[in-house]
Amino acid sequence: MKDFIRKVIYSGLVFVLGCVAFLSFNNVYAEDNTEEDVATSISISPVSRVLELEADSIYEDYFKITNNGKKALTFEAYASPYSYTYSDADEEYRLGFNKENTYTQITRWITFKDADGNYVKNPKYKAEGGETIEIHYRVTTPASIPAGGQYAVLFAHTLSDSEDVSGIKAEASPGMVLYGRAHGETITTAEISDLELSQTVKVGSEEKTMINASAKIKNTGNVDFMAYGTLKVTGIFGRTYYETKGNQGKLSIIPESELVLSDKWEDTPYFGLFNATWTVSTSEEEPQTITKTILILPAPIIILMILLLTIVIIWIIIVIRKRKERRSRFMV
Repeated sequence: MKDFIRKVIYSGLVFVLGCVAFLSFNNVYAEDNTEEDVATSISISPVSRVLELEADSIYEDYFKITNNGKKALTFEAYASPYSYTYSDADEEYRLGFNKENTYTQITRWITFKDADGNYVKNPKYKAEGGETIEIHYRVTTPASIPAGGQYAVLFAHTLSDSEDVSGIKAEASPGMVLYGRAHGETITTAEISDLELSQTVKVGSEEKTMINASAKIKNTGNVDFMAYGTLKVTGIFGRTYYETKGNQGKLSIIPESELVLSDKWEDTPYFGLFNATWTVSTSEEEPQTITKTILILPAPIIILMILLLTIVIIWIIIVIRKRKERRSRFMV
C-alpha cells in the first residue's frame, strides 16, 4: 500500500514538473517571437504638418522616428509626391506616391540633414532599439512658385536584409504628410455628384444588408479642403437609430482628384422600415441632401410573402370561379 502511494505521489510530481517546463518553454518562445515581431517596428511623429510657403525662402523643421523594437535598425529618408491617380479599371482615384503635377513641386525642394550636417536628398540613419531620433528637413523654394497647395510625404523606410519565418523581408515605411500653402490666389471650389442611398454594401466578395450612403467630391480648385458627410437614419415614428459621428464623415481632398465619401450603418437590423437622409458638403459649397425610405426584409420573409400572395391570388381565382358557376346554375 505504501509503495502504491509513493508511486502516485511520484507520478504527480513528474506531471507538475513537466507542466512547469512546458509553460516555461512556451514563455521563452513567445518572448523570442515578440522580439522578432517588433524588430522592425518603427513609428513617426507627427503624422502631418502644415507649412506656409513664400517664393525664394528656406523653411526648416523636423520629425521624430522611434524604433519600437529591441534591435538596432537603419532607415533612409526621402520625399515623394502626395497625389491621386485615376484608375480606368475600377473608375476610382487611388492614392499614389509617384505621380508629379503642379501641386507636388514641393517634393523637389526638400532635403534632409545627414550625420555630417549636410542637407541631401536621400540620407541614411541608424536607431538603436527603443531610441527616438530627430530627422531635420529643409524646404528651399525657388524664385517662382505656383500659387495654391503643395503636397508631399516624407518617408522613413527601413533597410533590412533579414527575413521573417515566412521568408518575407521585414520592412516598414511610415510617412508624414506635408501640406504646403503657397501664397498667391487661392481657389477653393468643388463638385459634388452621385449622391446615393442603398440597403446593401459589398464587403469583400459578399454583399451584406446595411444602409449605405456615398457621394463623389471633386476638387476643382488649387488647395485642399475637407468634405463632410452625415448619414442619419430614423424610424417611421421619428426615432433616430444612427447618425454619423466624429471624423467618420470627413475626407481631405487635394487638387486634381475626385474621391468617394461614404458612410454606413453597420448595425442595420434584418427587418424594418427606415427613413435615411444623406447630407454632403464642403467648406465652400452648399450642402446637398437626398432622402429615401428604405424597407429592410430578409430573403426568407420575402419568399414567404410571395408564397402567401400566390396562395391568396389562387384562392381569389377559385372563389370567383365558384361564384360564376353558381350564377350560371341559377340562370338555368
